[in-house]
Amino acid sequence: MALTKWEPLREIEEMFDRYTKAMGWPLARGSEPMTAADWTPKVDISETDSQILIKADIPGVAKEDVKVTLENGMLSIRGERRQEKEDKGEKFHRIERSYGSFYRSFSLPRTVDAQAIKASFDNGMLQLILPKTATPAPDSVEIKVE
Repeated sequence: MALTKWEPLREIEEMFDRYTKAMGWPLARGSEPMTAADWTPKVDISETDSQILIKADIPGVAKEDVKVTLENGMLSIRGERRQEKEDKGEKFHRIERSYGSFYRSFSLPRTVDAQAIKASFDNGMLQLILPKTATPAPDSVEIKVE
């Protein structure tokens, strides 16, 4: 019988990997290739006194395949990256890029002017400019009963 070294941290990492895989999350260590459901664009979010800027990296996705919506204070970015078809005579040895649908959503502060949001898409970069207003949108409004 061979003796093996017990590595409790490795066992914890493996348990966490099994849990995240069962939940549909991407693996933290990247030990397995991501599936189409795991693909989400990376974003940078910055803020000034007058606006919030969101930049999303979406290379290989056509502008027509990206949809941005705002509902109930939630900004959503949806889209799809289509997989290239394999040509005859060409075979792939490795596919590491992720394909399929993606979805990101962000809760916006009440100070964002929803009517003035601007979006642009250039070279796989989606840029959203969310201007702020001086007066935040109210959470609730009191209605007088007459």
